[in-house]
Amino acid sequence: MATDHELRVHRDWIGLLQPVGLVVSPPALLAAQAFPDKNILKEQQVLLALITPPALKDGDKKAAERPPAPLAFEALATQVLGWKPNKLAGGPGGPALPEKLELVLPEFGETLRPTYAVPGLKEDEADWMMLVQELADGTSFDEPPAEETQKWHASPQIRLERLLRETGVPIGILANGRFVRLVYAPRGESSGHVTWPVHRLGTALDRDMLSALCMLLGSARLFALPRDQRLPNILKESRKYQNVVSTKLAGQVLEALAELLRGFQSANEATKGELLDTTVREHPDHVYGGLLAVLLRLVFILYAEERGLLSSSATYVRNYSLVGLFDKLRIDAGRFPDTMDQRYGAWSRLLVLFRMVHDGAKRGDLRLPPRYGHLFDPDAWAFLEGRRFRVNRVMGEPVAVPKVPDGVVLRVLEKLLLLESDRLSYRALDVEQIGSVYENMMGFRLECALETSIGIGKEHVVVGLETLLKKPGGAREKHLKETARVELSGKAAEALNEAAAVDDLIAALSRRISPLTPRTVPMGGLYLQPTDERRRSGSHYTPRELTEPIVRTTLRPILEDLGAKPKPEQILALKVCDPAMGSGAFLVETCRQLAEQLVKAYGVHGRPTDVPPDEDILLYAQRQVAQHSLYGVDKNPFAVDLGKLSLWLATLARDHAFTFLDHAIRHGDSLVGLTREQIASFHWDPEKQVPVIRTFVDKAIAEAMAFRGKIPGLANSDREFGHY
Repeated sequence: MATDHELRVHRDWIGLLQPVGLVVSPPALLAAQAFPDKNILKEQQVLLALITPPALKDGDKKAAERPPAPLAFEALATQVLGWKPNKLAGGPGGPALPEKLELVLPEFGETLRPTYAVPGLKEDEADWMMLVQELADGTSFDEPPAEETQKWHASPQIRLERLLRETGVPIGILANGRFVRLVYAPRGESSGHVTWPVHRLGTALDRDMLSALCMLLGSARLFALPRDQRLPNILKESRKYQNVVSTKLAGQVLEALAELLRGFQSANEATKGELLDTTVREHPDHVYGGLLAVLLRLVFILYAEERGLLSSSATYVRNYSLVGLFDKLRIDAGRFPDTMDQRYGAWSRLLVLFRMVHDGAKRGDLRLPPRYGHLFDPDAWAFLEGRRFRVNRVMGEPVAVPKVPDGVVLRVLEKLLLLESDRLSYRALDVEQIGSVYENMMGFRLECALETSIGIGKEHVVVGLETLLKKPGGAREKHLKETARVELSGKAAEALNEAAAVDDLIAALSRRISPLTPRTVPMGGLYLQPTDERRRSGSHYTPRELTEPIVRTTLRPILEDLGAKPKPEQILALKVCDPAMGSGAFLVETCRQLAEQLVKAYGVHGRPTDVPPDEDILLYAQRQVAQHSLYGVDKNPFAVDLGKLSLWLATLARDHAFTFLDHAIRHGDSLVGLTREQIASFHWDPEKQVPVIRTFVDKAIAEAMAFRGKIPGLANSDREFGHY
């Protein structure tokens, strides 16, 4: 097992370089026995010799002011990283680049090709390990060229990612003489990259950066070590580590839900019960749904901000961004550690952000397209904005913002953004993993405590302590086993049986107390109780390693029936429905696999003309499949929102409203319904319907089907929001 020191060694250099998305994880590095070598003086001296500008005339005082010389990638690879020249195809001593590594873009009239390529090893069963794109000195990796020198106006990063995915080579390098970037973009998954500033690698203070570069891209790591210790395996295993991350995060998000509930109970007490009492009494699921919606909103915003799907303007970053709010609250907590639960203002800022996402915003350089949809609808859960049940907002009216303490908002964001004190990157999580995290919140009901209570056990069941205390000693263990599936033994069981007061019970149960109720819930307090269905079935999700083979096996005969070269419209005519979709894991995988087939069809029959110039064709295809081919149903209304969110994240619909999937992802019970004949006859027994009524119903159904057929096309019309 890895020690804290070993993990900290990797966290230190990762913290210095701040990767975007998931590239490598410390556990995967440790499993591969990869450690930064501190003794790299020789490599550093070679590097300094390469970037030190040539001497000027004697006595020239400006010599010391000259910037470092640009570092050619071929020199870095062979002289610093120790690659042999024959390991760099396209280089002076290497083989020629094959045409198979080129990508023709007929729609733009240009061809993508790497500068160099690194051959794969025979045992890796891959012809090529890595593609390298060398750019002109100082060219930005992330900005399109200022001049229209290329028909496809996309950044070098986007261009390389597309080349990697379509050639099937997941590892790439960008180099511009000043920076070196390692890119990992496996097909069908999110990309990640880490960048080294060349001019800092020669300094003593930043030697750890050079050590990390040599550790990952040195000759031994690529070509000499055993297969399970080489870079391709480290990158692949790092993605698997995200399963561990998602499991830990799922527990933290559930704690965040309980924390948010406590915050609204505090806000309710500030209004003497006017905010929540009536709604909790008459519609408790509504309050529970609103709290779930807040966390789903937060995960969308975190994911969208990291992906650049929201505004990058200084106004947004400074005044509205969620990460900016988190950083501000952490500063406040450092300055006012004892009064964070008596300070307010963070919840107001969140409400403004939620409304901006729903309604859009346009002010100065700030541009946010309206997203609409049920998830961010200000009227869907009125209590979040301080209104009573089913009281809608009136534009321009003052808002009585609930007094949710800043300390609560900070603790909620900490649960979402920090994992073992490290900042979590939502960009690095697969959509299924995000879905699994939030699926863990399903299956609770909101209840009001009738006595002093506490949650216990892995199932977080809340039990009444006065009721437990009234039972004779021997019956207490039986009661806990029956109600919460908790069994005590040894001294804990003795303490439970001998307890004479509530405090004694709490002491006896101390090791079994749920993190959702770190303190007792007083009489009248609100808490989350797992439903019987949750306790019977658990809160399990289907990971990608299971959905992928199941979906592929299911689709194989259907795709074979379409022939060897199906047309795009044939693929989009397929309809796939998940009748109990949960967080949408099967639909997301179906979306990926059908999109791959759609891209192949585009290659044979021609690509559509409306592909955005800055979008990967695979992502475009995924959105087309989501709009035309996927359907899902779940009897849990909260799962419906989560399923929509999962598909939206999977398609990265930059300019689309949330409503573009509303026609296909629905709330309902798949086991209870009517047949087409029963609907058309408007009767349980179709043979008993009056013919004249059947005529009217048939006409109405035909009209509905005609309108429904237009929905996928209408979904594209909201692209104009991107120019809002």
